[in-house]
Amino acid sequence: MIRARRSSLAGAEPLSPRRKWRAILLATLLLIPSYWALVAGLVSIASEDRRGAPDAGLSIALGLILVPFVFIALAFLSEHPRAPAAVAKAMVLSLAVGIPVSALAYDAVTGFVAGMGAGAIAAMRADLDRSWKARALAVLIVTVWAYVTVRVMPEAALLLAPVLPFTSVGVADHLLEIRRERRAAPHPPTDRG
Repeated sequence: MIRARRSSLAGAEPLSPRRKWRAILLATLLLIPSYWALVAGLVSIASEDRRGAPDAGLSIALGLILVPFVFIALAFLSEHPRAPAAVAKAMVLSLAVGIPVSALAYDAVTGFVAGMGAGAIAAMRADLDRSWKARALAVLIVTVWAYVTVRVMPEAALLLAPVLPFTSVGVADHLLEIRRERRAAPHPPTDRG
């Protein structure tokens, strides 16, 4: 399976940083309305006085309906070679990671960041020299950040949560690329004597 994947990507050129960050930006812009609809629905459920509050079911449904389109945009804009399968895998991962993390963290923001980050790992194209481990570590870092920030400064966590998942995956790819370029660069001779 790994050989088949390598051979299918062998002829493809690596995705340029400009295209990768454009995909991340546009997918994040699509994610923001989904996130705020979900937040509005959850706040509406939790509020005691529901007069003037948005319909919780409608808000949550709208937020969940938009999520597949976010992963579709991320997969196709990042030129994933098997975009439909990547979108399906991203949806499953986002639920499989996001729901348990929300339950363990006892807040929706941390689970949202973890779930969308896990989905981004699958949806965004990974070139041959990329590692899912670096992406997973980046998502773990922003998930821990979200967990701590929700408890220390909830306003910052609410505002930054939709920006963190895809950006962290892009930053992990970028740092990994820099590290591999440094390893591949010829070392200058040292003058010993």
